[in-house]
Order: sequence, then C-alpha cells, then structure tokens
Amino acid sequence: MKRQDIQPRDVEAIPPVLDEGILYISERYRVAMHKCCCGCGEEVVSPLNPAEWSVIRRGRLVSLFPSIGNWNFPCKSHYWIKANRIVWSGRLPAQQIQAVQAQDNRAKVEYVAELNRVDDQKFTGPGFWGRLCAWIAGWMKRIR
Repeated sequence: MKRQDIQPRDVEAIPPVLDEGILYISERYRVAMHKCCCGCGEEVVSPLNPAEWSVIRRGRLVSLFPSIGNWNFPCKSHYWIKANRIVWSGRLPAQQIQAVQAQDNRAKVEYVAELNRVDDQKFTGPGFWGRLCAWIAGWMKRIR
C-alpha cells in the first residue's frame, strides 16, 4: 500500500529494524533511511552529503532533496518527501533513469575529488602540519 506521509525521527544510529512510515535521520552518520513508501518493504538509504541528498527542516516538517528514485528495486518507485508528505512521481523510461544515474555518479566523483583536494591541502598547505610533512619529505629524500 502506497504511503502518503512519513514521520521523521532523529536518531544517533539507524536501528537494525526499520518501522514503516518513519524517516530515520542520523546527522552523526550523515544518512537517512526508511522503508520504501510503495509498501514493498525494501530499505532505502539516502547518504546526506552535497552530492546525494539533503534534509531540509521547517520546524517538525522534513523534506528530503532530491527525489527518491528506487530504480534498482523491483518496484522502481519514484517519489519526493516534502514536508512529511509523499509526493508520487511517475515512472521514468529506462533511458532517462540511466541518464539520471550517470549524472548522480558524476556528482559523486566530483564530490570525492573535492574532498581529496581539501584533505591534500590540509597536509601540504601552510601551517604546522604542512611544514612537518614537508620537513619529513625532505628528510626522507636525504636518507635515500
């Protein structure tokens, strides 16, 4: 049975068994999970990061952006979670699903590359750790 609403629940960690109609949100682990709103029982995992999903809060109302496209599930359901309501979208043709998935993969690759650039700057940029890493690298060259 298709759901028409969902209730957000903030949790430290996602429980091992998910209840129907609950959107579990773990800010600590940056993930949201719920059972598919079509009623098929599949567990939907939404990583919370700029390349994937964002939680938008307005008081007790929660929205998840962008839409949930369960194209790898047998149900192939597609819906939005907006202000605790489920807004159903029509099924997409296979070609459009592939295009969306390719775009999602590109966004993830760009996001990871940006994280790596930031991490590299932490160790090579100015400051104590950057100077220490440069000193160790120079010392290792002299040993060789």
